[in-house]
Amino acid sequence: MSERKSEQELDFERKHEEDLQRIREFRLIDDDFMAAVFEDHDCAEFLLRIILKRDDLVVREVYGQYSIKNLQGRSVRLDILAVDRNNRAYNIEVQRSDRGASEKRARYNSSLLDANLTDSGEEYDALNETYVIFITENDILRAGLPIYHIDRTVQETGMIFNDQAHIIYVNSQIKDETALGKLMHDFFCTDSSKMYYPILANRVWYFKENEKGVATMCRAMEKMRDETAAEQNIKTLLVSVKNLMKNMNLSPEQAMDAMGISEDDRKMLLQRI
Repeated sequence: MSERKSEQELDFERKHEEDLQRIREFRLIDDDFMAAVFEDHDCAEFLLRIILKRDDLVVREVYGQYSIKNLQGRSVRLDILAVDRNNRAYNIEVQRSDRGASEKRARYNSSLLDANLTDSGEEYDALNETYVIFITENDILRAGLPIYHIDRTVQETGMIFNDQAHIIYVNSQIKDETALGKLMHDFFCTDSSKMYYPILANRVWYFKENEKGVATMCRAMEKMRDETAAEQNIKTLLVSVKNLMKNMNLSPEQAMDAMGISEDDRKMLLQRI
């Protein structure tokens, strides 16, 4: 019994040391770390002011790793969701892979904001003005520009179609001496002392060097491991349920009964079958 406990302790220490090493290597371009840093009200406001060039922007509320429902009722996690004092909503995502920042992904996120930020039965005019902002590791749109603003236009006149749904891509490859370029430099720093902006450097230092901040990140990483394991379990169960339905000509409920699947897992599986 004591030997098994010792193995558990060694495994915990190994995972903890791995977490500490990962935290040391984290940058703002890494989505989990970015979400932790920018769920801070002042940091989120600072970020949006630079990207949008609006010193008057005041953030009212901000959430990191915010879960939002899609049309099928499944949860989709946004890196950052912020709302300003004029009820404009901002979804900020960092994407290291080109696929994760495709044009249709931007459209999808925009539709999620519309569907979730409006109460059922409200008039169309009640829709929030929205911004979906992708900060990308690569120049997704390949024009060599630091930032791209996308708004619907009327083709025949070239006039803006004022639906107030905006999409912005920030190209993090350009790290020049502009305010945005310096911000992108900071997004790739692992060392807070090498960052331009103190407001961000202090927050990065907190999660990397402060005992409480490091503990917060370690708990977040443990939670992510648990969620990843739970998601993998659901995927495995889903394959088994579908195979049983096909091979035995069973309904979803009959297949899950035969497998003895728990009520909580049933709810998640039924959303995906």
